[in-house]
Amino acid sequence: MTQSILARWSLRKEFLLAQCQVAVILLIAHLGNIFPKSYHRNENHDPTMFYIVCATMTVIALATLRREESDPKRGVQLLSRAQTEEWKGWMQFAFIMYHYYRMYSAYNEIRCFVSAYVWMTGFGNFLYFDKTKDFTIDRAISMWLRINYFPILLSIFLSVPLELYYVVPLHTVGFFITMATCWISCALERKGMSYWKSRIGGLLICTVVHIAFYETPAVNFLKLFSDEYLFRFSSDKYSALVGIWSGLVWKKFKDYMQWAYSSDSGERTGAKWIQRIAGTALIWLWWYAFGSIDDKFVYNPIHPYIFWIPVAGWLMVRNSSKYLTEVHSTALEFFGRITLETYVLQFHVFMCNNVQHIPIVIPGSGPDGPTYLKVMNMLLCGMIFVPLAWWARRV
Repeated sequence: MTQSILARWSLRKEFLLAQCQVAVILLIAHLGNIFPKSYHRNENHDPTMFYIVCATMTVIALATLRREESDPKRGVQLLSRAQTEEWKGWMQFAFIMYHYYRMYSAYNEIRCFVSAYVWMTGFGNFLYFDKTKDFTIDRAISMWLRINYFPILLSIFLSVPLELYYVVPLHTVGFFITMATCWISCALERKGMSYWKSRIGGLLICTVVHIAFYETPAVNFLKLFSDEYLFRFSSDKYSALVGIWSGLVWKKFKDYMQWAYSSDSGERTGAKWIQRIAGTALIWLWWYAFGSIDDKFVYNPIHPYIFWIPVAGWLMVRNSSKYLTEVHSTALEFFGRITLETYVLQFHVFMCNNVQHIPIVIPGSGPDGPTYLKVMNMLLCGMIFVPLAWWARRV
């Protein structure tokens, strides 16, 4: 069982050592954020390089594929931990490069990636609480620290608004909503309701609360914090909730996976291809009807209600055979394990001036510099950025 942050920091010496390391990371982030030579990232708009870099990462991902065969006792695993980290990894990579190369045309796709992250918060935490019923203060505080501690320190030390890291409060609220929903469900079960009735009852209460808040003027309460928070929370108002509902019915999907792909009965070719075609059709449907909308101000109000379409499509395609459930990219898995750290540090180390500028580390790699120098400059920044994020994760 993974130790909580509170347990890991129980010894005074270890706590002080960890804070000294955090201080060094904060100092490096500060120096990166105020790097003297830089140019505005709007001048770095380069769709061609965005696609080349993403294609390069795809090659690396394929070159680092590793298969871990399913435990016969557990059966075919749908969305395993390794696959989840891989999924987070490639979305995070695209998200960072979207910022770096100012890839305006990928806005709608990136919005779906952010929603998929928040969906995972509701989904993963529902499975955890439903299994362990661990509604302890230790769990609540350790998770709050895990999500918020480093971003809050960055915000204070670098004098930047916390809303710059808007995904952090989305995850935090999603976690506590999931915890509260599961607690209510378990309380209903203790009062004599069956498993399914108690879980559906808890989720219906959660759903009604969401609708009562987000679909009424009550949502303007978020303006007390900032207009940015109002926009961000409204964009993902149902992402964690859909994740919770997905967690509730996940066992049914897992039962289907055993039927379709278990080694006992062999893979059912018809089911496999129907799943692939249906998943691809969902992704295409989202793109054709919504993803191809050029105006983000037209797309944004629709997004909270339709983000699940490409998410469901991706999961169907990605898990459309026993082999695909067992194979994952170790490179993307590594990147997926440091998503929180790469997310907040990209603003100050990979880019600078709160993500608004591109640092010029190599002379001549400015906006008018040759492509090879700009690529070398990007790689050099990345060689500092990724290990720093990994270090921050370990602390």
